[in-house]
Amino acid sequence: MNNKLNASKFALAGGIWLGFYYMLTTIGAMIGLPGFHPLAELLTQFYGPYGYSISGLGVIVGGLYGFVDGFICIGLLIWIYNKLMK
Repeated sequence: MNNKLNASKFALAGGIWLGFYYMLTTIGAMIGLPGFHPLAELLTQFYGPYGYSISGLGVIVGGLYGFVDGFICIGLLIWIYNKLMK
């Protein structure tokens, strides 16, 4: 029985999901939705030195950083899973 998962497809899906999530978080903070500003401030602490801010440009930058983070983290997680399933 082959229980291996396709790491590249999961990594791509994780990157898209987290990038979209960071973008929505930034947009939510920009328009003042309750609960979004603290999370966007946390993103600013992590990615502020690299160009992220709660702004229109921050939506794009946050989406890119989210995609990279999701791609790497989910890809690594699935890679470890596949190694353990050998």
